[in-house]
Amino acid sequence: MKIILASQSPRRKQLLGYLVPSFEQQSADIDESVLDNEDPQHYVERLANQKAVAIFNKIISPEDSLVIGSDTTVVNNGEILGKPESLEECISMLMALSGKEHQVMTAYSVVTKAKTVTKTVITSVLFATVTEQQVIDYWHTGEPQDKAGSYAIQGIGGKFVTSINGSVSAVVGLPLVELDATLKEFK
Repeated sequence: MKIILASQSPRRKQLLGYLVPSFEQQSADIDESVLDNEDPQHYVERLANQKAVAIFNKIISPEDSLVIGSDTTVVNNGEILGKPESLEECISMLMALSGKEHQVMTAYSVVTKAKTVTKTVITSVLFATVTEQQVIDYWHTGEPQDKAGSYAIQGIGGKFVTSINGSVSAVVGLPLVELDATLKEFK
């Protein structure tokens, strides 16, 4: 079966490589805007599924293909924290997380011609207390600009994480244990 990862993320590519020896990567160009009154879990599941379906619909021979889409978001007090568009937004996000626990939700959707399975993994993350100057210095590394919630646990931003309760790989971008179990359903 031909497997396609509907993402250009190097982190997701690396993680999927632990489960699947051979696959392709394709970028799914979808609108990632939050819908009115959309809760965070529905949001990540919708995006993961839309990414997978967008790529699946382009496949010439879908009978023997499987597409995996995924999306990750950071949630603080029920609010979805997207990618920061400015230093000010990054400061606002990380100061709101400072010294508190928040959730990281990662959804994945596995799509074939026969069926679709979409699941969400929720991990609690405890952030250290950070100063505004630490956030400014972090912004200037360039890492927060394309990360949900303004940080990357697998990078420099890991220094702000005191502890996690749940899946580390889900926080990075792809929940390995859960995805591995789901992929076995398709064999």
